[in-house]
Amino acid sequence: MFFASDNSGPVHPQVLAALGAANDGYAMGYGDDPLTKQVQRRIREIFEAPEAAVYLVATGTAANALALATLCQPFETVFCSPVAHIHEDECNAPEFFTGGAKLTLVPGDDKMTPKALAATIARENTRGVHGPQRGPVSITQVTERGAVYTLDELRALTAVARDHELPCHLDGARFANALVRLSCSAADMSWRAGVDALSFGGTKNGLLGVEAVIFFDPDKAWEFELRRKRGGHLFSKGRYLAAQMAAYLADDLWLSSARSANAACARLAEGLRNAGAEFVHPPDANMIFAALPRAAHRRLHEAGAVYHLWDGTLDGADPDELLTARLVCDWSISNAQIDRFLAVLHG
Repeated sequence: MFFASDNSGPVHPQVLAALGAANDGYAMGYGDDPLTKQVQRRIREIFEAPEAAVYLVATGTAANALALATLCQPFETVFCSPVAHIHEDECNAPEFFTGGAKLTLVPGDDKMTPKALAATIARENTRGVHGPQRGPVSITQVTERGAVYTLDELRALTAVARDHELPCHLDGARFANALVRLSCSAADMSWRAGVDALSFGGTKNGLLGVEAVIFFDPDKAWEFELRRKRGGHLFSKGRYLAAQMAAYLADDLWLSSARSANAACARLAEGLRNAGAEFVHPPDANMIFAALPRAAHRRLHEAGAVYHLWDGTLDGADPDELLTARLVCDWSISNAQIDRFLAVLHG
């Protein structure tokens, strides 16, 4: 009953098998191998973007920080949600890799609104040389609270950025989960929606450790290559990153894995709903924020359930106090684990 994070789940067996196959013989280094080139071609096909520049890095933080550094000057600011991963969970990596650009938080919840974004952009660049200049907009899809932007919502945000001649970055650590939720194409949820650069996630969806950075404008390619090398993220044995991504994309494993995670989350959410849980955020994809009584949390933890409490502690005095849990389903979570969790919850 492990619901702590989709980072904690196992690597898909097909990915491990692909790594073993890639380990046969020799290949040129630094991404100059046939497997990396194959992956780049495949991603361009999936995104219907034949001119896109595609690069592989090992972590989501590297993907986000290097992509934003390529889009942002040191004297600019990045506009993002108050709970964006780049703000809360990357130890100032975007600020470091951009050479000092700041983050400007758009007031609101996990989903930015066009009105709030426009107002926040308007407030910046009002002090001339004394203040930060306007820089890229970074959107998270799926959000850090488990919500999915609709295509219309994405387009409305990128339209605000475009009105101010600002580029848009999409943090797609859970891109596949959002895509299967919306039943749209990868192109529809990226460049057709106005996204300029995408962090295309894989680690949270069954990979050992690889993310793709996609620039739909290839003019940014050389600068990204330089920043990746200078930042220490150019792997010499790049074929092992490519092997993972190749297996991920083969036979749509990335989509089937995301569907499994989303379906597990829906099953869990339905059971929680029947148990009277209060949902703090809509469980659109594979992540749930739900409030349960402290006594229920104690019962679940004593039975071996692993997940994070978002507020409060188990050792409080009031057994009926509602505490919010963050529950995340990965591709490998079984119905048996979910049903056992719900059985314990029901007592």
